[in-house]
Amino acid sequence: MVINVVYIGVVMAMIDIEYRHTSKDPEDPTIRRRTNAVMNQYIRDLIFEMQMADVSCSYKETLIDEGKSEVYINDRTIPEIIEGLEIKMLDAEESCDFGKPGMVKFGRPTLDWKREYVEDVPDTIMKNAIAKVFADMNRNRIDVIE
Repeated sequence: MVINVVYIGVVMAMIDIEYRHTSKDPEDPTIRRRTNAVMNQYIRDLIFEMQMADVSCSYKETLIDEGKSEVYINDRTIPEIIEGLEIKMLDAEESCDFGKPGMVKFGRPTLDWKREYVEDVPDTIMKNAIAKVFADMNRNRIDVIE
């Protein structure tokens, strides 16, 4: 008896994140990540989380001479990626902590950000942008049959 084995490999979506910034830290003391170093570490932590979840991703930090700081995910800025998306916070009955007392938070609303500073992007919006790019890449993936 001869058994033929067919190997089906999957080409995973690749997420390339680049943080382009000048050597000067943002001037606004009210933003979420007040220095380039803090923003850099934030993105590195996201990359680590994705790699731990077996998501193929890479990160590059690029120093520019002048201009506005930006985060590029697969060569698109966060505003370009989330354009047209409706990002909503979960209602209480949809969240996993339903029935538990809510935490009181002070400060700006979660989805509020100063768009002139990419360092102020909320975690929810950053993760939604990454998820959107991942979903777009996954939709276009090709299964390889050998």
